[in-house]
Amino acid sequence: MIEYVTSADGTRIAYDRQGSGPPVILIAAAMQFRAFDPTTAEMAALLASHGFDVVNFDRRGRGESPAEAPITLAQTIGDLRALIDVVLDGTDDAVALFGSSSGASIALAAAAAGLPVSKLALFEVPLDPEGGNEGAVFLAELRERIAAGDRTGTLETYMADMPPEWLEGAKQSPAWPTMLDVAPSLEADAESLAWSQSAPRAELWRGITAPTLVMVGEQTLPIMTSAAASVVASMPNAQSRVVPAENHAFEPHSMALAIAEFLVG
Repeated sequence: MIEYVTSADGTRIAYDRQGSGPPVILIAAAMQFRAFDPTTAEMAALLASHGFDVVNFDRRGRGESPAEAPITLAQTIGDLRALIDVVLDGTDDAVALFGSSSGASIALAAAAAGLPVSKLALFEVPLDPEGGNEGAVFLAELRERIAAGDRTGTLETYMADMPPEWLEGAKQSPAWPTMLDVAPSLEADAESLAWSQSAPRAELWRGITAPTLVMVGEQTLPIMTSAAASVVASMPNAQSRVVPAENHAFEPHSMALAIAEFLVG
């Protein structure tokens, strides 16, 4: 059954919750939300069956969490804080976070901001090289498109560094109108990626002592492998793992099992 929590600025955030046990909050990747992401919904149900209290929510500006632009990283972290308050409810000290793609960089930012995080499970976080300015340039370009109300341009900018067939396939698919609807929410994703280059990563993440699992697919883009290595090298308690996945998409049964094994271990 759908539930709602109100964030600090009054935005209502929709979420599903299932299972019982240690709490886990899933942070969606770019353009994903519950009704538009059956893979994560299936994985959530499987993870719950392994003995976890799993929360899958619509990030602001998506699905049943409507919001006007600009949609910032700070607001998104505030939404997570509101969700965590509901989930903990005095019964647990912290929650685990699973982040997919740019959702993984948001998870890192949330943990660095001091949210009570017990463990981090990250799948293919697409970070550019440490110390560069690619993220800042990308964020500035994206903000220009969003401010102009150019949703097609926003998506073209966001997907510019992805394989070109991904963008062309999206434009030809029935999903394209939905992607246009949620395009303004991509600012938070881009901001989290730019933040990862804003200082040395060991400095950005030195306060994150939670055990961290960084996963990449068996078939993946080179940026994912190098980003995973950067995260592991820059954090005090991180490890990497290869999981069944290709084209930046995970297999739900294998992912649920990998997360469960990590959280229990």
